[in-house]
Parts: sequence; structure tokens; C-alpha cells
Amino acid sequence: MELTDAIGRYRRFLKRRNCSAHTVKNYINILGHFSSWLQIPIEEATIKETDAYMDHLLRHRKKPKTINCHFSCIHAFYEYLIEDDRMPIINPVRTHYRLRLPNPLPKHLRNEQVTTLFKEINDTRDKAMFMLMLRCGLRVEEVARLTADAIDYRSRQLYVFNGKGNKDRVVYLSEDALSVLQSYMQKRKWAKEKRVFLVQKGPLKGKPISVRGIQKRIEYYSQKTGIQVSCHHLRHTMATQLLNADAALVTIQDLLGHSKITTTQCYCKVSNLKVQRDYYKAINVVLQRTLPIHENVPEKGKMVITDSIIN
Repeated sequence: MELTDAIGRYRRFLKRRNCSAHTVKNYINILGHFSSWLQIPIEEATIKETDAYMDHLLRHRKKPKTINCHFSCIHAFYEYLIEDDRMPIINPVRTHYRLRLPNPLPKHLRNEQVTTLFKEINDTRDKAMFMLMLRCGLRVEEVARLTADAIDYRSRQLYVFNGKGNKDRVVYLSEDALSVLQSYMQKRKWAKEKRVFLVQKGPLKGKPISVRGIQKRIEYYSQKTGIQVSCHHLRHTMATQLLNADAALVTIQDLLGHSKITTTQCYCKVSNLKVQRDYYKAINVVLQRTLPIHENVPEKGKMVITDSIIN
């Protein structure tokens, strides 16, 4: 069987399933890499070949997350050949055949870093883009695709259409985000383009700014301020700040557009202020219900941190 024909059919299958253009492009690119490496017909591939492909990716120093993405795609491709193309073959990618990944905590900015960063952003367009990430939790792709008709100034809402996983959601505009967004929209009112954020200089002036264009802007401000920050760091910062302000976890999940609450729960690990407040609130109740076991603990049970407790 010609691999290119099978990949072409698989592309049409993904489109029929209403996968996003970004997902289709990534899957086809990965299968293209695999097909250029594979030296035998696809129906003859076995675990031996996929293990060798794993070694090939490792030799080229691909990151574990990238390798896992490759194997997830290849596994899904063979499942399609078996289930939909009715090919009498065995999937050469074993189920759950993945590299172990580190589980780093989400990075966020401290309050003073947020202040320093936005003091350096004088361009109204850039400030509006990054304020939507910081205050509304938008992803960089969602900022790039935002259209003027998705903004409801009266209700102070933004409608996020076709977010990650093709999900729609509503987010809300804080006073500072609303103010800077209105200022930018006043400056770009001459433009007929539906997309909100546009290129301001060069041959593409007036065209929608790309995801990479937005990322380059945050990289510029990161270098200028000396603060390690990315677009996603701003989204993480919003989630952490809301959690520290005692917002419910399910509320943050809804605002961020997470499918699973477990994804949102990772912010609990870095939300030290909330953990600290919850601890002292609970431990004071415990102290009030039990006898003091330290001479420096007041009779009413109010928690006092001493050197002996710390040690």
C-alpha cells in the first residue's frame, strides 16, 4: 500500500471528525516524518520498527514530549487503518508506549514582576494583547483569533469561539483590561479587518498578527525587562492570582477552558498564599480545641511562629 495514499485518506478522516486545522497539520507533518524514515510498506511495520523509530528520535535529541506526540499520532493512524480501512494488521505501537515526562509546576509572575513588565509596555496594542492573557486567561492562539464581534463592552465580556478542543466559553473583562482594549480599538477603528490585533508596521501592516508575531513581542519585553516570561506565563499568573484571592477552583477551570478539573488543580501546588492562609486558619482551630503543648502558644490558641517551631 502506498503510504502517501493512506495519509491522504487519514487527512480527510481527521477533517470529517472536525479536527482543527492546527491538529490536522501537526498530525500530517508527524506522519510525513515517519513515512520518510520507514523503509518498508506500512502493513509490514512491527514493534521492531517503532522501537527503532523511537531510537531515531532520541538520537536526534527530540524532547520526550515531542516523541510522545509522534507515537500518539502514529498509534492513532494505525488504529484508523485497522478500524476504518479494515486492514488486517496489528498496531505496531503498543498501547501507552510513552516516555516518562517531568511534571513541572506551572510558572507564574510575582506581583512586582507584573508591575515591572507592564510599565515597559507602552504600545497600546501590545498592552491590550497581554492584558487579555493576564486578566482573562486567554491563550496566545485565542488572542490572535479574537474578532471585534466577540467583544461585548456593555456586559464586559469576551466570547472565545473554537478554543482549544473546539470549545466555546465566555470570559470577563476587568476594568484595566477593558480600558486598554477600548483605547486600542479607538486607534485601529480605520481597519476593516475582523481580527482585533493587527500588524502595525512593514509590508503586512493591517493584516492580522500571527501567533508567532505575538510571541516575538513578549520575547522582546522579556529581554528588555530581564523577566523570564512567556504568553502562557501570563495565563498561569491569572489562575494563580485568582486562586490566591479565594476564587473557586471550578470557576477558574471554566474561565481557563480546562476540560478536567485535575488540569486546574496543578495551580494549587503553586498558590502558596492560599495554602498558607488555609493552614493557619485550620491550625488555629486545632489549637483552640486542644491543650497548648508549647509555652509560647497563647491561651486562646492564636498561632505564633517561633524559632523552636521552625526548627
